[in-house]
Amino acid sequence: MREAEDTIGGGCRSAELTLPGFVHDICSAIHPLGAGSPFFSELGLEQHGLEWVHPGAPLAHPLDDGTAVMLERSVDTTAEGLGPDAPAYRRLMGPLVDDWDKLAAHVLGPTIRIPRHPIALARFGLLGIRSGRSVATRAFEGPRARAIYAGLAAHSFLPLSSLFGSSFALLLGVSAHAVGWPLPRGGSQRIADALAACLRDLGGEMTTGDRIASIEQLGSPGVSILDVTPRQLERIAGARFGSLYRRRLRGYRYGPGVFKVDYALDGPIPWRAAECARAGTVHLGGRFEEVLESEAAVAAGRCADRPFVLVAQQSLFDPTRAPAGKHTAWAYCHVPNGSTADMTQRIEAQLERFAPGFRDRVLARHVMFPADVERHNENNIGGDISGGSHGGLQLIARPMVRHDPYATGAPGIFMCSAATPPGGGVHGMCGYWAARSALAHTRRAA
Repeated sequence: MREAEDTIGGGCRSAELTLPGFVHDICSAIHPLGAGSPFFSELGLEQHGLEWVHPGAPLAHPLDDGTAVMLERSVDTTAEGLGPDAPAYRRLMGPLVDDWDKLAAHVLGPTIRIPRHPIALARFGLLGIRSGRSVATRAFEGPRARAIYAGLAAHSFLPLSSLFGSSFALLLGVSAHAVGWPLPRGGSQRIADALAACLRDLGGEMTTGDRIASIEQLGSPGVSILDVTPRQLERIAGARFGSLYRRRLRGYRYGPGVFKVDYALDGPIPWRAAECARAGTVHLGGRFEEVLESEAAVAAGRCADRPFVLVAQQSLFDPTRAPAGKHTAWAYCHVPNGSTADMTQRIEAQLERFAPGFRDRVLARHVMFPADVERHNENNIGGDISGGSHGGLQLIARPMVRHDPYATGAPGIFMCSAATPPGGGVHGMCGYWAARSALAHTRRAA
């Protein structure tokens, strides 16, 4: 394995970004798809030092009335906090949670294949194809259920009016109940380190600081699996491809970026809704209509005045992240791709709105504009941490419509980044399926 950066992990790295002793996750932080990954479950990563830490609740969504909507591990407990929408929530989520093992095997894989569990997949697909706004407003009547569903759907980086947006809300909501939203003790880097240890045990080797500018640098390995997006693939290996494939690579669309702030804190975030302290992740978006407006602004090329902010508070549950008595916070919001706007004050205004006195606890902050996010990981074009837009067919046909999306058409060259199915997230499934594709092609050529 050859890694361009000095440390392995890509979007799964940790570092002391603010002050000594404060460990921050540079990109990914909370890992429902890692805990639910069929591939990771086969590797025994716990034997290589990976320990999942489960917060008291996966998610909190505070509201302006001083309460918070809680997404709990239990479907019934979550429903109890939704008032009149409790029965609707149970009807929506209950059957999907029961089908998790069947669903995970398909939604975390290539789109174009015969499903093993067509009924379970159809139940998910009929809801997932709809927009987040459609499901939230038709399934629920009250503001609490609508607000938390909007926050889940906003993980798609799509406006809530977009088709397929509901698939993100369903996948993340169901995974919270089925496997939780854990964090790795010691930082997200521990996931990459455990995978590297597993590779070494199997006889694999890796180098770091080994940037590949041309496919010719690899010599003749027989098979090369590139963890890059279409832009880099075309630059590195374009001469090996036909003109049609190259045009399609160049036409690949990238999505919104992120603006991220990491904090070293003198104490825990002082949430007005005390129940937020039980959650590893907190969504700052307020009412459903506000989340809708925030994500619509980003899709229209504007930065929202009141952005939807995703917060992780790992140190509440993992004391290795900060010195005794101190804490960390991880926060980002969506911005137009490549935006140069400084969103620090707008992010902190949202934090102060739901946690008055937050700024008084800030010891230091580390800010990443979209360009910084891309410099950290070249796959994050314009700050797009999802490996490409989820809009239109590109959600299900990544990087383009092909029976085998991992094969490039050039003998021995395959792609395995988040620009291939099943897309973004720390789950290892893009590489898993790309490796299976490479093995199948190798056997046919033998």
